[in-house]
Amino acid sequence: MLPYRMLLGAIGVLLLPGVAWADGEGLHLPVWTALPFVVFLLTIALMPLLAPHLWHTNRNRALITAPFALLIVGYLVWINQATAGRSVAELEHRLKEYGSFIILLTALYVVSGGIVLGGRFRPTPFTNASFLAVGSLLANLIGTTGASMLLIRPILQINKPRQHTSHLPIFFIFLVSNLGGVLTPLGDPPLFLGFLQGVPFEWTLRLWPEWLLANGLVLAVFLVWDLLAWRREEVPPGADAPGSPALVQGWVNLPLLCAILLLVLYQSPHIARMTADWLARFFACPDLTLLWPAAEIGMLVVAGLSLLLTPGGLRAVNEFSWAPIAEVAILFLGIFVTMTPVLAMLHVHGPAFGISDPWQYFWITGTLSSFLDNAPTYLTIGTLAASPNDLAWLAHNRPAVLEAISCGAVFMGANTYIGNGPNFMVKAIADEAGYRTPSFFGYLLYSSLILLPIFGVITVLFFR
Repeated sequence: MLPYRMLLGAIGVLLLPGVAWADGEGLHLPVWTALPFVVFLLTIALMPLLAPHLWHTNRNRALITAPFALLIVGYLVWINQATAGRSVAELEHRLKEYGSFIILLTALYVVSGGIVLGGRFRPTPFTNASFLAVGSLLANLIGTTGASMLLIRPILQINKPRQHTSHLPIFFIFLVSNLGGVLTPLGDPPLFLGFLQGVPFEWTLRLWPEWLLANGLVLAVFLVWDLLAWRREEVPPGADAPGSPALVQGWVNLPLLCAILLLVLYQSPHIARMTADWLARFFACPDLTLLWPAAEIGMLVVAGLSLLLTPGGLRAVNEFSWAPIAEVAILFLGIFVTMTPVLAMLHVHGPAFGISDPWQYFWITGTLSSFLDNAPTYLTIGTLAASPNDLAWLAHNRPAVLEAISCGAVFMGANTYIGNGPNFMVKAIADEAGYRTPSFFGYLLYSSLILLPIFGVITVLFFR
């Protein structure tokens, strides 16, 4: 049972007065300011079911999103003087995070959209499982977003001849877009934030037992599921067709992909300083740290080069369109803005929840990461756990707690479409390709039945 202080803390949040102010502890906001976020999430979940034609276009999504975002923006601007400038500063910080987030996703989306994986693959369960396994490893090198954008189109194209494929995007989101990226700070945005806060680059490698168990169990479930779906096919498509070696086209995008990763990496003062110290042996070298918005501008330039240099026919093969990334940009703008008061409340009132054990940190971080963006959730919960110290102190002095927070943020980002940036992008691309993806609640049912028991096993083995 959770400690009684968690219940008292939750009651305290509900009894917050309706007046906003700021003090040394943070920004205090009335509880009603969390309602637009909750209602917006319900809108994302229910509109595709209740009014699919209204929700179908990005124009209508933008018109529906705007009132939620504008309500919070207007309120935070209105109370800015009463909060000594903290409310607008908090909003600006969140919008800056959104800008970095969506520019990175857009750059990876554009560059990966110019890479075509050719060759003839048979759409068998073992082919699919191999793609997912490779994606889980690749996520640690080019990030869950990069791996997702690189592999989602090929696996969808390979399986187009099959009829029973609705489970494929779901397991792809589970493994490639989330569970795979826990081994390096490049793997998932929460871990990169930890790296920027002083957690050593190699620290996350200690999470390999959790990574191996989580990915191994989900991959085993997928293989059984896909084998059963394969047997339901009237004529197994491509079962007797010979395969051929993989053929990569659009090679110009591979160095561009590396350029994006370097732009991400050199936002770290630690990496920049190490490089500058090494270069200083040969010539005078300035500080190489990329401050906002230098990296973001660089990513936009890289995306432009990809559009300019990639042969147009390759994007046509990938059925590239701007609709999926536009959908993600619209919906996550609403999410980032409306979750600003929620994160402020969590930062101020989180200690009242009385969280102390690793298993509690695993589940509270994971639960919040399922419905908030997992990167700021990781940073907020990690800061609370380390208080009054920093995440570097937490990594060295309470490593079990940071392990639990890291795994909770990365793993449970797979619980919903909005838990991690690539999730919605994969769904949008699959929808565009003609696959039948589940609704918000349908996906939540899949993740609850498949992932939650596995997370329970992880809790017992690693975080109790």
